[in-house]
Amino acid sequence: MRHLVTVLLLAALLAAAPAAAPAAASVSLAGNIYPVPKLPPTDSVLAVQVGGPMPDFDLPAIDGSRVRLSDYLGKKNLVLSFVPAAWTPVCSGQWPGYNIARDVFEENDAALVGISVDNIPTLFAWTREMGGLWFPVASDFWPHGGLAQKLGILRSDGVAERALLLVDKQGVIRFIDVHDINLRPDLGPLVEAMQKVHDGH
Repeated sequence: MRHLVTVLLLAALLAAAPAAAPAAASVSLAGNIYPVPKLPPTDSVLAVQVGGPMPDFDLPAIDGSRVRLSDYLGKKNLVLSFVPAAWTPVCSGQWPGYNIARDVFEENDAALVGISVDNIPTLFAWTREMGGLWFPVASDFWPHGGLAQKLGILRSDGVAERALLLVDKQGVIRFIDVHDINLRPDLGPLVEAMQKVHDGH
């Protein structure tokens, strides 16, 4: 019952988020969004699988720190949210939308890291215009898309797929959603996966 209520509540909150996002976003952000045309939903071949190990990574974050897989092993379950590009419409709504769901991550002992192949200055400026995010944002810029390539989610145009991965405290991938790049992912399936991992299933 707890599981069903949580998923339904989160779905309702996130369904409302797209309409609320423009009001929450600054005029500057809204005025600088690049109009991306519709793209092929996926353009890569996944190189990892559920039940397999998460490749190691060590990426620079916009606050000057490093984000490493080793920082979370044995401590937190980890959700990686890959978005294709800064200053684009869906991406600019997706990450601020996670501010609504922060409690759900915390209740399931899960950390969230946002990742893009954009460079640090671009990510820094873009996320500041969003008005604040509660999770670290890391750059997979150099070697360009190195982590995305290891995962098999680097598209042929050099951006990452829109993807969500859940990694447990042992470094095992427990959930993967390589999503239609044109659409914001529904968090319901991810929440279910986080709850299963948290409950020891």
